[in-house]
Amino acid sequence: MNNLKIRAAVDHDLAVLQKFEQGIISAERPFNSSLKVEDICYYDIAQLIQGPESIVIVAEENAVLVGSGYARIKQSKAYLKHDKHGYLGFMFVAPSHRGCGINQLIIEALVSWGKAQGLTAFYLDAYADNAPALKAYEKIGFKASLIEMKLTQA
Repeated sequence: MNNLKIRAAVDHDLAVLQKFEQGIISAERPFNSSLKVEDICYYDIAQLIQGPESIVIVAEENAVLVGSGYARIKQSKAYLKHDKHGYLGFMFVAPSHRGCGINQLIIEALVSWGKAQGLTAFYLDAYADNAPALKAYEKIGFKASLIEMKLTQA
């Protein structure tokens, strides 16, 4: 990991980032039986790369992408102290590079970008049963604040 770079994604990265997205979806399918069976997409990655109120950060080792994440500026609920917040998503680290602190470096870069935009609050979503993800986010300082409950009836 001596040659690891954390940088903003560019349009040229799109094909690899779309593969990362499918990796995320595959990892999350066991946690959400409501996901469609056919191919799906969570993100408009090109828009996140190009948008003025978002950034995609990638981790690159020896010119190969090994991780990703995005931050997007979102309007906060009217009852919160902050008008806007940073929403983080698209967290992916290649299986060969997990456990090396790459996710933390990506999140630090996303939060740094958000702070430069004037943000002081940051949120992300994780499945309640995804213990490894929850542990990783808690290690960085995130705390559960709201749990979404779901009832599915046939």
